[in-house]
Amino acid sequence: MRSKRRRNGNSVFGLSFLDVMFCGFGSVLLLVMIVNADTLSRRKEVHQDLRGEVTRLETEVTTGEDYLAALRNDMDEAARRIVEARGRSRQVVDDTAQIEIATAARRQQTRAEREHVKRLQADLKTLEQERSRVAAQRERDKERGARVRRFLGEGDRQYLTGLRMGGRRVLILVDGSASMLDRTIVNIIRLRNMPDALKRGARKWRRTTRSVDWLLAQLPSGSQFQVYVFNTKAQAMVAGSDGRWLSTADRGALDQAAAGLRDWVPQGGTSLYNAFEVIRALDPAPDNVFLLTDGLPTQGSAASGDSKVSGERRLSLFRRARERVPKGVPVNTILFPIEGDPFASSEFWKLAVATAGSFLAPARDWP
Repeated sequence: MRSKRRRNGNSVFGLSFLDVMFCGFGSVLLLVMIVNADTLSRRKEVHQDLRGEVTRLETEVTTGEDYLAALRNDMDEAARRIVEARGRSRQVVDDTAQIEIATAARRQQTRAEREHVKRLQADLKTLEQERSRVAAQRERDKERGARVRRFLGEGDRQYLTGLRMGGRRVLILVDGSASMLDRTIVNIIRLRNMPDALKRGARKWRRTTRSVDWLLAQLPSGSQFQVYVFNTKAQAMVAGSDGRWLSTADRGALDQAAAGLRDWVPQGGTSLYNAFEVIRALDPAPDNVFLLTDGLPTQGSAASGDSKVSGERRLSLFRRARERVPKGVPVNTILFPIEGDPFASSEFWKLAVATAGSFLAPARDWP
């Protein structure tokens, strides 16, 4: 026991030492706790400060993103406006080019109009000269009678024809049968077998066409006319004018009628019945008819197959055809006699008397 106490009494770790140690340890622990508490407090403050900074930065980022979006929208709008401006610029360029083209065209048109005005002035001057010439010509025409067509004859010969040349509607009927080739039967048969050019150039036919030229030249100014040629049928010399009147003011129609007659080839028989049917077909009816023929007809309303026709038969055909002439229409006959037809002159003279017309058997050099 004594030895045990001795050991205990000599130990360096006594109660006091332990108390000191524990006190120191408690102080350290207290210090740590104080320091740790202050550290946590500061950490919380720093954390709160950082959280606020993050929030502020997030707000700035959001604001920046919105601003960036607005800038992008502005850029898109600016790009759109640039595209529109370029389009308008191209349109302005195109419009300017069109205006320049239109201006050049207008200048050219203005020059053309000026030239046209000059031409019109020249034409007006020419027309004025023509009017003066026509007025002078009209005065000369009053002295020699109004004529719608010129006829050139040999010298200044005048003929006392007795033909009634007036009328508002004048019909000229021309016999275009084979007998109009010559005045003798032998020559008619000979020429009938010749080429068409020789038939057109036959002396009797040329005399007939010149007689029609003379009649056309005597037509009253302001009247109407029609020219038909007939053999077994009748047709108008102006193409497409069948059944209607033509104006003497139409120089082309007058020339066409004369030219068509010159181109006609005499052939076939003679149907005076169909020729007088033309008088009935025209509406209104003619008030003057000129018939150029060489004798009594050889055909009726329809062609017959007879190669020879007796004098009595021809006389019967003529009297039947004469019945087709309407009352009040004068028929003026110009007869180019053919041999072997003794009744022709007396019958056509009777026709002239019955219709208040005239009858002419002209000299060989007429007209």
